[in-house]
Amino acid sequence: MKVSTIHKYSAIMYYSMKNIDSSDHDKCLGMILPVRDALDVLSGKWKLPILVALNLGNKRFGEIAREIPKITDRMLSKELRELEMHGLVKRTVYDTIPVVIEYSATDYGHTLDKVISELRNWGVEHRRRVIENYNSSK
Repeated sequence: MKVSTIHKYSAIMYYSMKNIDSSDHDKCLGMILPVRDALDVLSGKWKLPILVALNLGNKRFGEIAREIPKITDRMLSKELRELEMHGLVKRTVYDTIPVVIEYSATDYGHTLDKVISELRNWGVEHRRRVIENYNSSK
């Protein structure tokens, strides 16, 4: 873990243990820091689609790549490593010939299921609203 990451988590612990009712500033920081941390872990356009694919079942590298249009193998590999580092994805190597490597969402990764479901619901509603506004402006 990087030093800057450790300092950031120290600040989060400080604000989460602090009396959040002390001021609006503290309330705001108490909300922003954990959200920013979550976004740091899930940032980019590929991590959430990878987690969605793995939440639907264990998959090999090629299967994940086929399910996520336009992701390159290099990017998929990088993102899987980062998700594994954060404990959201597990990489299992089977001692077979040829070697089989399978990826799965960990129990910790499944704690994001509700978040992903709510993001999906919001996205569906947002898309409906944008289309409705576009059609009404014609």
